[in-house]
Amino acid sequence: QVQLVESGGGLVQAGGSLRLSCAASGSIFTYNAMGWYRQAPEKQRELVARILRGGSTEYADSVKGRFTISRDNAKNTVYLQMNSLKGEDTAVYYCNGVYHYTYYWGQGTQVTVSS
Repeated sequence: QVQLVESGGGLVQAGGSLRLSCAASGSIFTYNAMGWYRQAPEKQRELVARILRGGSTEYADSVKGRFTISRDNAKNTVYLQMNSLKGEDTAVYYCNGVYHYTYYWGQGTQVTVSS
């Protein structure tokens, strides 16, 4: 059974940094893709960043140059380093894994950026 467990959210001032972690069950190298989505109140869930099995990465325009997604295959963990955080980054962040072309989700972790 696929399980994704996020950690690292919290409260940070604007301009600050946070690193989110997502520990996955099994070898993440077998996943088609892993990524981070976020959902702010009264908004739809949106892609933040993802890393494909081959290592290529994709980012939402709103976070390019500020966020970096990476993975540690040995630890079966994916990270999202978030720098220069803004108020509009406030949301619940969800880890996503695509395994055998099925989407799996973590429970979410709250990120709140205060101005």
